[in-house]
Amino acid sequence: MSPDILRLIALIVVFGAVMLGVESVISLIRTNRWVGRTVNKRLSMIASGMDRDQVVTSLRRDTERDANIPEPFATLWRSMSRVLHGAGLSISPGVTFLLMTGATVAIGLAITLFAYAGGYGLRFGMFLMVIVLAAAVGFGIPLTILSRMADTRRKAIAAQFPVALDVFVRGLRAGHPVASALDLLTKEMKDPIGSEFGLVVDEVTYGADLRESLQAMADRWGLADMKMFVVCLAVQNETGGNLAEILENLAGVIRERASMFLKVRALSSEGRMTAVILTLLPVLSFVGLFVANPRFYLDVTGDSAFVPGFVSLIILYFIGFFTIRRMINLEV
Repeated sequence: MSPDILRLIALIVVFGAVMLGVESVISLIRTNRWVGRTVNKRLSMIASGMDRDQVVTSLRRDTERDANIPEPFATLWRSMSRVLHGAGLSISPGVTFLLMTGATVAIGLAITLFAYAGGYGLRFGMFLMVIVLAAAVGFGIPLTILSRMADTRRKAIAAQFPVALDVFVRGLRAGHPVASALDLLTKEMKDPIGSEFGLVVDEVTYGADLRESLQAMADRWGLADMKMFVVCLAVQNETGGNLAEILENLAGVIRERASMFLKVRALSSEGRMTAVILTLLPVLSFVGLFVANPRFYLDVTGDSAFVPGFVSLIILYFIGFFTIRRMINLEV
C-alpha cells in the first residue's frame, strides 16, 4: 500500500474521530441544558440524597430568628432576609451584615493608612469622607447587586406564575385534589417557582396548614398575584365554587395586568433610565475619581468649608434619590 493511501486513510480516521468527539460534546451540552430546564433546585437536592427536612431548612429563610431583635433592626433583618431569599442565596442576614461590615472597616482602615502614609493629618473631614467612601463600597455595591439579583428572580417568578396556575387548573380538572395538583407543579415547573411550591408541599407534608404555607410564600416574595391566589383559595374553601374556573379567570387577569405593566414600563423607559444614570453617576464618579486621584479629595479635607459642604451634598443626594424613586415607582 502506497504512502499516499495510508496518509488518506489516516486523515479520514482523524476526521471521523474529531466529528465523533464534537458530536459527543454537543450532545452532552444539550442534555445538561435539558436537565436544567426540567429539574429545579429542590428536586436536585432530593435526588442528591438530602432529607426533606434538610431541603426545607435550606430553601426557607427562618424568619423566627428576628423575634428577639429590637426594632428597627428586626425590620432591617426581615428586609435583608427577603432580599437574600429573592436572590436565591442560602447565606443568613447576620453573616451578610457581618461580611459587609468587615469589608467596610477594612476599606476604611486601608484608605486611612494610605492617607496617613501620604502625609495627610488625621482630620475630621478626612474621616468623614473615608467613612462615606468605605460605606459606599462595602455596603452600597453589595446591596445593589443583591437587590438586582432579587428583582431579576422576582420578575422571573411573576412571569412563571400564570403558567403555574394553568398547570394547577389542568390538574384540578383531571381530578387531582389541591395537594396533588400542587405537587404536580413541583415536578413540572423549573426554578424559582418550582422550588417555592415544593417548599409549600413539604411544609404541608410536615403538618403545616396549606393556606398558611401559601401565605408565607406570598409574603416571602411580596407579589400581589400570589396574594390573590391565596385569597381565591381561602374564599373558595369558605364559600365553595368551581376552583378551577376561579383560578383560570385569575390567570387571565394576571396576564392582562402583566401586559398593562409592560406597556407602562415601555412608556416610562426613558424616565427610568434617566433615574438610573442620575442615581449611579455621582457615586461612580466619586469612587472612580478617588481611586484614580485620591489627592483631589484629600487635599481639601482640611478646609473649613469641606465638612458642611460634604454633608450637604450627601443630604441632597439622598433627597434626590428618594424623590426619583417615588417618581418612577409606577403601580399597575
